[in-house]
Amino acid sequence: MARVLIVDDSPTEMYKLTGMLEKHGHQVIQAKNGADGVALARQEQPDAVLMDIVMPGVNGFQATRQLSKTPETAHIPVIIVTTKDQETDKVWGQRQGAKDYLTKPVDEDTLIRKLNDVLKG
Repeated sequence: MARVLIVDDSPTEMYKLTGMLEKHGHQVIQAKNGADGVALARQEQPDAVLMDIVMPGVNGFQATRQLSKTPETAHIPVIIVTTKDQETDKVWGQRQGAKDYLTKPVDEDTLIRKLNDVLKG
């Protein structure tokens, strides 16, 4: 299955998302902040990225923009997974290059469906 990079500073969210993905056969790579997430995406070239927004240092919007605007990572689809549920946040996320936007707490079936959708292109 797919190699998915999860970028989230919450150990609880990381645990939940990792469990959901591994249950469906995906391999998980983890980063605890946006800067590490961008570096890992460049190094590991995952099939997709699940990106939190509210993180110290480089936030998820900034990291998503870096990934989507850099030629070596622009092909990697980013799904934002966050507690920020305002319509303006969703629009801003898409403007930064995110392919989809999910609000926490994430429903497992929805997560897997959206992930499969972005993996297919």
